[in-house]
Amino acid sequence: MLPALLNALLDIFLPPRCHICRTLIPGSGPLHICDSCYAGLPIISPPFCSVCGIPLQGTGECHPCGRCITAPPPYRAARAALRHEGACRDLIHAFKYRGKSQLRRPLGLLTARLLADFSQSCQPDLLVPVPLHRSRLRSRGFNQSVLLAELLAKQWQIQLQRQLLQRTRATTPQMELTRTERLTNLQGAFKVRDNTLVSDRRIMLVDDVFTTGSTLAACATALLQAGCREVTAVTVAHAP
Repeated sequence: MLPALLNALLDIFLPPRCHICRTLIPGSGPLHICDSCYAGLPIISPPFCSVCGIPLQGTGECHPCGRCITAPPPYRAARAALRHEGACRDLIHAFKYRGKSQLRRPLGLLTARLLADFSQSCQPDLLVPVPLHRSRLRSRGFNQSVLLAELLAKQWQIQLQRQLLQRTRATTPQMELTRTERLTNLQGAFKVRDNTLVSDRRIMLVDDVFTTGSTLAACATALLQAGCREVTAVTVAHAP
């Protein structure tokens, strides 16, 4: 009862504000997003690609997109909770580039809530965050994928391996490259630290944004080469 009492007192003396519109929202729950802003979130709903998870136009059933048919990725399936636009994009940018590490909570809780069914259907043995190169980790101060994966592991009760994957070389940020350049930028950039931890296991990768999928593909390739049985992935958002 003590944590509940402390939270109640904090709501009285330091009422939380919505992370999006900054409106005071006493008793808002763990998300700290007001009902109006939550209703406006760009939540991904069917139809979407049954492989990479990219939102599809129109209505109907989920099915593989043309890109996944012509060039199937090494991971079995990937899903994102939100479109990378509007309030979602603003929250992620503040989280990654402005040091607002506390935003991992609403972003992680939204992902845990919206992708719970996908996670349960995949039944992963391990959650593995996409690593940063040590030079970028020093400059940013934290790995956003690790912070998100810690929260997802707790919410979904799945074992977390923070340092299973290693980024072996610094690469140009994907957002600065064309799609063609992105597909080759990360080749051979990841390795598995201990193959015995992945042998015949189902692994779910965790990252913040799915852009072309090349980062997840490079990580999945390294894991499969190390003996992993299957790779899936979850991200907070999917870029257009």
